[in-house]
Amino acid sequence: MDIKKIVKEKYGEAALKVFSGSGASCCGGSSPESASACCGSSTSASSQCTDPITSGLYDEAQKGELPETAVLASLGCGNPTALTELKPGETVLDLGSGGGIDVFLSAKRVSPGGKAYGLDMTDEMLALARENQKKAGIENVEFLKGEIENIPLPDHSVDVIISNCVINLSADKDRVLKEAFRVLKKGGRFAVSDVVTRGKIPADVKKSVLLWVGCVAGALTDDEYRSKLAAAGFEDIDVEPTRIYRAEDATSFLKDQDIDFAAIAPQVDGKFMSAFIRARKPA
Repeated sequence: MDIKKIVKEKYGEAALKVFSGSGASCCGGSSPESASACCGSSTSASSQCTDPITSGLYDEAQKGELPETAVLASLGCGNPTALTELKPGETVLDLGSGGGIDVFLSAKRVSPGGKAYGLDMTDEMLALARENQKKAGIENVEFLKGEIENIPLPDHSVDVIISNCVINLSADKDRVLKEAFRVLKKGGRFAVSDVVTRGKIPADVKKSVLLWVGCVAGALTDDEYRSKLAAAGFEDIDVEPTRIYRAEDATSFLKDQDIDFAAIAPQVDGKFMSAFIRARKPA
């Protein structure tokens, strides 16, 4: 099972949906061919789909600053730009930047003198992000093609790393965190939104490719996240739950998959959540 290939294909499909004006919804779809790949959904205001993970992450003022296609392509589980103070002159890197919403919001906060990089491996998402950049007229942004396991930036080159429900999509999270540590300057901050779990998750959920692509099956436990960050060299590690999902929330993920959602949904009640994960590279 090539998780990276599946994620790349599905996020490419999500970007094309935004380009076509149909939004990047993850609601519905009962097969790998028809289901979008993202953490929940992000759709226009007229959509009937309200997802428990992605809804209400950005305030109206933030969304009003950006092109609608950047907002529609936001497929995350949090708002990493709210995690840490960004200062003019700093350099920010967004791992798995998608349509660019967090890159643009960060670029505004580090201006003047700062820069925001967006890293994505999907050609369609990069094309969408660059088009959104033109629409927004934001100059201190650069989108890079690459994988979060092999960041195409030199050592000690960024002040802050952000990410929005992307690290869970990697099959090699240790490598991701080591790369993040490498490119951060001394004293640099790691501030990401991600899905974490507590307790045992049913095997049927772990085995589901669609749920992996949806950030659930690939999730680390909160203790695993802390341990991996420490092993990579980080300090001041904190995992702060922001949304704890109940059985009825899990049902929205499970009902269209080829598994018995009625039996499994109660077993995941309260066991997965969105969280802010913060850490620092020693100074």
